[in-house]
Amino acid sequence: MRAVIQRVSEAACRVDGNITGEIGIGFMILLGIEDADTDEDMQWLAQKIVGLRVFGDEDGLMNKALADIDGNILLISQFTLFAATKKGNRPSFLRAARPDKAIPLYEKMIATLEGLIGKKVATGIFGADMKVSLVNDGPVTITIDTKVKE
Repeated sequence: MRAVIQRVSEAACRVDGNITGEIGIGFMILLGIEDADTDEDMQWLAQKIVGLRVFGDEDGLMNKALADIDGNILLISQFTLFAATKKGNRPSFLRAARPDKAIPLYEKMIATLEGLIGKKVATGIFGADMKVSLVNDGPVTITIDTKVKE
């Protein structure tokens, strides 16, 4: 799994002009799922996301996690995070999991994050043409790959 996590002051997802998910302060997360991903990858990544201390404390240092600021999550499925661009100019997405594998893991990630933060996770619609808007706060953007774990 790959995640691009952006600290935001606000974010929203629209499909066909309708808002499917909207948050204030928190994380807007693009989540890519590949065939090799497992429930263990999903659990590890969810724990890592909610534990990230990237929100400012009283001294302006990044010491607070999502729970410390009562933050929210907007989670967007993003198969293009597994684009292979080595050959030619047209990306290949062969590593990205097919919907029959990706949807159950995406739904488990939503449920797991909701359990960890104790509130609903806002989402897009899997496979839809989504329009995502956000105000990146900082900017702070973190990428995490469960196969690299740096």
